[in-house]
Amino acid sequence: MGTVKTVKINSRWLERNLIEVKAREHTVYVDQPEASGGTNKGPTPLEYLFASLASCIITIGLIVSRQKQLKIRGLSVDVEGDIDYDVLLGKSKEPRAGFYRIKAIVKVDGDLSQEEKEEFIREVESRCPIADNLLNPTPIEVVVE
Repeated sequence: MGTVKTVKINSRWLERNLIEVKAREHTVYVDQPEASGGTNKGPTPLEYLFASLASCIITIGLIVSRQKQLKIRGLSVDVEGDIDYDVLLGKSKEPRAGFYRIKAIVKVDGDLSQEEKEEFIREVESRCPIADNLLNPTPIEVVVE
């Protein structure tokens, strides 16, 4: 195993559906739309999941492009997915609480052929920790205090 680092965040419920999350010296807010009982002061957990995937693809893309000295002028990622809310809302126990499909659309602006862009993104995806955690089972230990 290489260099292992522990990543930590702290979160706490503030009011209604508003959650404060602290990561290092940064604070972000997670919320629900007003129609779902929230205050709409931040993205939902599902939107943050997609934001994590998109920003990880871009971050790793920047690392790979620098390492390979690729002429990349811009990277953007749109993420979408389909989810059945019945399990989440407690209306059903099947088939699953998570997304059925997640699609990341990556736009690469650079002096690369389509084949080179696809090869670049394949490497990025293989090195993206968020994509790896979504694609491969990772044990989650929930401890109650």
